[in-house]
Formats: sequence, C-alpha cells, structure tokens
Amino acid sequence: MKSYAAVDLGASSGRVMVGRVGRHELELTEAHRFPNRPVRLPEGLRWDVLALYSGILDGLRAAGTATGGRLDSVGIDSWAVDYGLLDADGALLGNPVHYRDTRTEGIAESVWATVPAAELYAATGLQYAPFNTLYQLTAARSCAQFAHAKRLLLIPDLMAYWLTGEQGTELTNASTTQLVDPRTGDWSYDVAARLGIDLSLFAPLRRPGDPAGVLQTEVLEETGLTGPVPVTAVGSHDTASAVAAVPATGERFAYICTGTWSLAGLELTAPVLTEESRAANFSNELGLDGTVRYLRNIMGLWLLQECVRAWGEPDLGELLRAAAVVPTLRSVVDAGDAAFLAPGQMPERIAEACRASGQPVPETPAEITRCILDSLALAHRRAVEDAQRLAGTCADVVHVVGGGVRNALLCQLTADACGLPVVAGPTEAAALGNVLVQARAHELVGDRADMRRLLTRTQPLTRYEPRGDTARWRAAQERLAAR
Repeated sequence: MKSYAAVDLGASSGRVMVGRVGRHELELTEAHRFPNRPVRLPEGLRWDVLALYSGILDGLRAAGTATGGRLDSVGIDSWAVDYGLLDADGALLGNPVHYRDTRTEGIAESVWATVPAAELYAATGLQYAPFNTLYQLTAARSCAQFAHAKRLLLIPDLMAYWLTGEQGTELTNASTTQLVDPRTGDWSYDVAARLGIDLSLFAPLRRPGDPAGVLQTEVLEETGLTGPVPVTAVGSHDTASAVAAVPATGERFAYICTGTWSLAGLELTAPVLTEESRAANFSNELGLDGTVRYLRNIMGLWLLQECVRAWGEPDLGELLRAAAVVPTLRSVVDAGDAAFLAPGQMPERIAEACRASGQPVPETPAEITRCILDSLALAHRRAVEDAQRLAGTCADVVHVVGGGVRNALLCQLTADACGLPVVAGPTEAAALGNVLVQARAHELVGDRADMRRLLTRTQPLTRYEPRGDTARWRAAQERLAAR
C-alpha cells in the first residue's frame, strides 16, 4: 500500500487527508482540519490564503507523523474561479478576492456587449454566474495589482507553486474560468482575444495525473517529511475530484455533489452547447479523462449554514429532527436565486422571499430549515430532470456525495423529489477522488470504472428509496416557476 496526502480546500474549511491505497484496499483518515475564514477589508471580501497555506503545512506535518515521515505523493483540490496574482519575482500581489465580493456586479453586461452571451456559451459552455473568472478579470483591469501582475494562478495551483516552486494551470479548474473550449480542452483563444485577456498570464495547462513538481527543501524541513515527495496534479476543482469518486456501477447515473454548493448533473463524453442548454443555465466543465461535468450550480447548504450562524450555532441534529416533522413543501424558495449569494441575514431573506411570493412565512428555525431542505430537494429534482432532457439521456439512480451525505433528511427528500433511488456516500468524495488520481498515476488502480469499483467495495454507502409519487413535487416546481 502507498500513502497519499489529499489537500482538500473548501469554501468554509480545509483539510489534509491521508489515503492508503492498495490493489484492493482504500482507506482515508483525516490528518488535520482547519477553518477557511474570509476577511472583509475596506476594499472588499478577501481570502486569507496565508492562513490556508499554514493549515496545509500543518496538515502535511500531521500526515507525515501518521505515515512515519513518508508520503508517496501530494495532491491539491479547492473551490473554483478564484485566483492569486504574482509579480515578476513570483511574489503574491495581495490576498485573492473572494467570489462573493461585489466587484463583479454589472460586469457581465459589459462583457456581453463585446461577446454576446449566446456566443460566449457556444464557445466555452459555461453557465452564467456573476463570479466566473472571466468577469473577475474584467472587473480587475482598473486595479493597480492587475497592472503589475505577470502570472495568474488559480487557488490550488497557487498552493502547489508555494510547495514546489513550479507553476501550472490544472485543466479541470481552468475549465471554470469561462476561457476554455470544452470541445478541445484548450484555451478559447478567440474569446480571450475579443475581450483583451492576455492568456500568457496563465501558466501552462496540466491534466489530472500529470507531475506538478516535488516539495521544496524548506517545505520538507517545515513538515518533517522525508524527500523526495512528488506533487501530482489531480482534478484540482473539488467537484472534478468529487465526481471522480462517485461510486457508480454503470453509466446511467446522475450525481449531486453537496456542500456549501450543490452541483447537480451528469457525466458526459461531449459538451452540450445548445441555446436551450444556455437558457437552462447548465455548465460544461471538464472532468477526468476528457469527460464533461454537465451540471447546474445550486446555492446548496450555504443557505442552512448561514441560518445556523445567525441562530448562534444550535445543535444541528436537534434542528434537523424538528424540521423533519414540519409539513413537506409548505413553503419553498428558488435555491439558485442570486439573491441568496451574499452572506448575512439569511433567515430574514428566506422569510421575505416566501412572503413576497404569497406563501406561508416560515418563522421558527425548524420551519426555515424545512423550507431550505425542501427547496434544495426541489432544485435537485429540476437539475436532474433538465440535465437528462437537454443531454438526451436517462439516469436510473442519483448519487449524492459530499457533506450533504450526513443530512439524511435532505437525501430522503431528494429521492422523493426525483422519484429515483439515491445512493449517499462517500462524504469525503473530493479527497477520495484526489487520492485515487494520485494512485492511478502510480498505476495502483486502473480506469475510472476500476476506481469506482474500489470505492463501491470499500466505502460505506446508504440507499434511499423514493416515497410516494412525485406529483406534489411537480406541483411545487410549477408553483415556483409561475412566480
């Protein structure tokens, strides 16, 4: 068996996991977990990337302690779209801007004036989101930092650069910038040229499994690891790693990667670039082995996380038990509405959305929680249905992976809403996908099907069967669409 460290950075926390992989074995343990707290500065919302990097070093030190000081490889994945700017000496030019910052408000319209939205989608296949890297770059043009930048590194590539001294741009994450052609797996040179974006800012493209350097001497000294320790490019967008870890036994499946966001869709062999797909706001992001992650972004458990924070961090188990006895579909909101993107006052905003749409207004934490979970299940249903229709394919099962696996009520409601069985697990899908790509680079596992067979044999999975028919969910969906 070999030992791999998976650095998995989420929007609210980071973790370093140790994966032990053999021909028929896969074990994952947590070495270190640390918070990821953005900081609001006078100029806007920023990521504290120095704290993240410190957490990674602490995690690698803990991983080395667990493995006798030796790791066979390290891989890094994180959330998408955000980046750091480096000067000519390779030094970071300020803390990276958080995707929830308001600087991109109104920017999309100025981009579409040059490259109309339909043309942009046909070229890049990416859904509209106000924080896409393309819009961030357009908003950054007037900034002094951008004027002095010689290199742009997406967050996991920035961390890999600090660890190894080598620069690269991993493809699955690059595909979320809205500057990659999903048909070719290369940059969309025409889009970049028309918008005046200099693609030489980006380091050369890497693909999952490619070598990404070795830990520098000072990193080995800081962590106590015995070198050389290679760094391997993985699916550095955490959703790409999570989809790689979907324990599917066939090809007819849908997936929902749950956490701060819900990413719901299908794994395809080619992008869907139709106007109907654009209107439905589906994204064609690249995955392992040239696959396409055809998905829709849904606000996800962010809605509940923000409410729990506003309520003073009550016991989540008790809150979910109370929510389970609240009547189903009493009130629902659009879980994809950008009105819920910013932090703060989430319970009040959800109540106001229900009031404005003429529904019963949820008042207690249990009622608001049930509104959120019903709304997420409804959004999951819409995404799974729409993806099948637009891609011209069918799914027999829905795989739920990520943090939402722990929320049994959400998993059951998703099965009820979709009218399909839900297989929930693994929880740490992104870290497992990260580990398995490293193991595949060392020829310990084979193709994606082999990876998934190993997951099915070794990871705890829970199956939820749909209850009743889907008529009331269809009616709620129609009610929401009519507003």
